[in-house]
Amino acid sequence: MAEEINAAANTSENEVVLRIYEVGYHIIPTVLEENVEKVVGDIRTVIEKAGGSFIAEGAPAMTRLAYEMEHQDGDKRSYFDKAYFGWIKFEAPIASAAALEEFLKTNVSFLRHIIFQTVREETRAKIKAPTLREVKRTDTIKSSPRRTEEASAPVSEVDLDKALLDITE
Repeated sequence: MAEEINAAANTSENEVVLRIYEVGYHIIPTVLEENVEKVVGDIRTVIEKAGGSFIAEGAPAMTRLAYEMEHQDGDKRSYFDKAYFGWIKFEAPIASAAALEEFLKTNVSFLRHIIFQTVREETRAKIKAPTLREVKRTDTIKSSPRRTEEASAPVSEVDLDKALLDITE
């Protein structure tokens, strides 16, 4: 992040370097569901004030976390095993990423966040349905060669008990 800010300082004053960023965030679950949109609106406001424009967004949804996370609000420590997760992809000047980072660090509504540089194109993996082989009714399906079963003689209970004792000893 500091390297990007230094790179911005080295460009001319009239030239504004725009980059594509994505921010992922967890909002603490104690925020009421009707107030989650206001918290996300605060992120959008910071991005817009810094001269950013939005590309895509994933609305926050309650999700179970892989492990319990600590959140400190002043002297109070809380532990959460679920949170609202959402993301925003945006294009903005380099300095806006630093402003957004500072906002997310100081806002107590956020459990965890990450900001990274990305590309404009859609990068989420597409789910491919498995291809199934069509079988026509006129086709015959060849069966695989089966193992021939061995003919077995009846086993007495004495022999069976003896075999079990040998195995367990």
